[in-house]
Amino acid sequence: MTNNKMNPKVDEFLGKAKKWQEEYETLRNIVLDCDLTEEFKWMHPCYTFEKKNIVLIHGFKEYCALLFHKGALLQDAHGILIQQTENVQGARQIRFTNVQEIVATETILKAYIHEAIEVEKAGLEVNFKNNTEFIVPEELQNKFDEIPALKHAFEALTPGRQRAYILHFSQPKQSKTRESRVEKCMQKILDGKGLKE
Repeated sequence: MTNNKMNPKVDEFLGKAKKWQEEYETLRNIVLDCDLTEEFKWMHPCYTFEKKNIVLIHGFKEYCALLFHKGALLQDAHGILIQQTENVQGARQIRFTNVQEIVATETILKAYIHEAIEVEKAGLEVNFKNNTEFIVPEELQNKFDEIPALKHAFEALTPGRQRAYILHFSQPKQSKTRESRVEKCMQKILDGKGLKE
């Protein structure tokens, strides 16, 4: 592995890591052995092939992970890919809690990375659900009926923003809570802003 493949921003990220530092370093070396370009995106080390995202290294409280951007398209011969939440459509993770797990699966990880590169070379895409496949909660529909400008503003949002709102409004079990969430977000929607803006 040559040092010119290493991105200084990733060096800085690793130097500041309070947790999973050794695991990140081990994952980094494995990924760089697969001839990917090391970049720094979304505040994490990201590895690309011809400017297409292949894998990302990230950590959480309980585990660190190698995230495959189009993991849903991989064969997963070893049954180790995990869908982070039910709403994640394309990405899949392989999770680790220590360096030994990473070292023990190095050959498998490289095979998965090479398969992910082949998916990109073949131009394969994940078939994402359309927003029309997400059910608009009754509480939001009632507001649309009551305030046509809200419906118009909602439809003008990007599909990702619409999806985020629908998922946010649909989560609570009680109608009263769903209604409260809709009320709190109405002005943001009217202003053309996303849930987290």
